[in-house]
Amino acid sequence: MKRVILTSNLGGSEKIDGVRFPAKLEEGNGQLDLIKSFWKEEAKVLFITASPDDAERNSSTIRCFKEAFPMSGLSVSEIIMCDRDNMAAVDSLSEIDVVILTGGHVPTQNAFFKDLNLREKIRDFDGLVIAWSAGSMNCADNVYAGPELPGEAVDPDFQRWISGLGLTDINIFPHFSDLRYDMLDGMRVIEDITFSDSMGHEIIAINNGSYIVCDEDAETIYGEAYRILDGKIEEICSDGKSVRWKSK
Repeated sequence: MKRVILTSNLGGSEKIDGVRFPAKLEEGNGQLDLIKSFWKEEAKVLFITASPDDAERNSSTIRCFKEAFPMSGLSVSEIIMCDRDNMAAVDSLSEIDVVILTGGHVPTQNAFFKDLNLREKIRDFDGLVIAWSAGSMNCADNVYAGPELPGEAVDPDFQRWISGLGLTDINIFPHFSDLRYDMLDGMRVIEDITFSDSMGHEIIAINNGSYIVCDEDAETIYGEAYRILDGKIEEICSDGKSVRWKSK
């Protein structure tokens, strides 16, 4: 049975003086413990990048996680990166135990997923899917690709709703507490952009350390989370707690 864990932050690395070093995976709200409960011994892990043409970034990800997994008590037999030069990696999902969808720029990753025909290929995958940030957002059936780069918020052609992998109906807004008071293109990211985009659309905002687990029976939110809908926001879960959730 396929299980999907949608995180705001997976951890695995930390930046020190501009350089990334391996670090333990995020433990907030029991996230790492839950991953351990689903993890297969000597797992074969496939990363699918959000930056398919950034070889340096992808190499850094693999380098960090080769140490981060054992540091976190997770055994691996092999780690593979699916990028532009290794697109064929998704043709052998039956041989993979864990698929990890990385963070990055949502539309860029979404376009790469379409190049891979990943929506169709991952449909029958029966292992563990873990995603963070952009990867979590792109797991939705109808993805909310909120503006994040300068110029996107004022670009009339920027597509804020795009088709995703169809692994969940939940639209995730990650790193909520970090972005709560950010500005983009002269607008407040939350009040001026996200609230406006939520008219008729439910968006679930989560902090680093919060996450959502999707299985065949239900979706469960762990940790502090907020529901944004029709320009209003309400807290639906708090740290140390969980709630079963059904998208409206």
